Amino acid sequence: MIKKISVTDISGIKIGQTENKEAGTGCTVLICENGMHAGLDVRGGGPASRESQLLNPLMAAQEIHAIVLAGGSAYGLGTADGVMEYLEEKGIGYDTGFALVPLVAQADIYDLSVGDASVRPDAAMGREAARHALEEPNYQDGNFGAGCGASVGKIAGMATSMKTGIGSHAIQIGDLKIGAIVVLNALGDVYDYKTGTQIAGLLTEDRTALRSTTEYMCASIRPVENKFTGNTTLAVVMTNAAFDKAQLCKIAGMAHDGYARSIRPVHTSADGDSIYAVSAGNLQVDQDLVGSLAADVVSEAIIRAVQNAESAYGLPSATELFGK
Repeated sequence: MIKKISVTDISGIKIGQTENKEAGTGCTVLICENGMHAGLDVRGGGPASRESQLLNPLMAAQEIHAIVLAGGSAYGLGTADGVMEYLEEKGIGYDTGFALVPLVAQADIYDLSVGDASVRPDAAMGREAARHALEEPNYQDGNFGAGCGASVGKIAGMATSMKTGIGSHAIQIGDLKIGAIVVLNALGDVYDYKTGTQIAGLLTEDRTALRSTTEYMCASIRPVENKFTGNTTLAVVMTNAAFDKAQLCKIAGMAHDGYARSIRPVHTSADGDSIYAVSAGNLQVDQDLVGSLAADVVSEAIIRAVQNAESAYGLPSATELFGK
């Protein structure tokens, strides 16, 4: 029997967040003090990332210590510096014999189109989020952490886009726990995968109703040179089951089905859509079961990222426009 749990109930992984609400940006840090196996699948054409190759099954490192999700696009990649500094001080990292080297992977969204584009997540913000993770975990859905400046439905520009945020969902079946957090920042529209109903995305010009991004794109089939008004959806799938890097890369790939069910269009050249999958347990579970469930929890987390967002930076939320 499947029961709903909190994403923070998955032991071994601690989550901290910090944000600058005035500037419209922030970061979310997931830490496993003893190291976690991790895989990555990138489907979007415009990722901003750090240490992605570390998660290639051919690379030597078998575990990492943290994942950083942040705003600021490529400018925000220095956020991991602060996480590394903090983890080193706490004695967490790979012992090279001469120094501890915390292994930290990172992926960023483009949120420079809201708030103050000159303010980006940096090492100080990363350090603070890491401190929260280990000392006072503070994860919550909505306009927090890396979801602070997230938005969707941007094909016609920011004037007809909507505010989203970060969302989570987790389930338990027997001893198996699996969950996901999603930073929802897509070029396209968002749908409730269970009903097919559009719940967020491109607004009409009077900003009172939703319209289809795909239909808008069909109005002109000529190439659009620059769609970078602010995109990329990021997710971390986490489980207490035991998997190696290769298996986790496959699970991350299967989890992208959750994106495909819920976001249209998805994996465009203007999105850096990426999913990490991490294992911080020793439970023996079928890989394909976890991959299938990963897609489900990702889709549910996407819905939570819509439902828990609050209007900000001139962008309306779904709650403001359509109620609960």
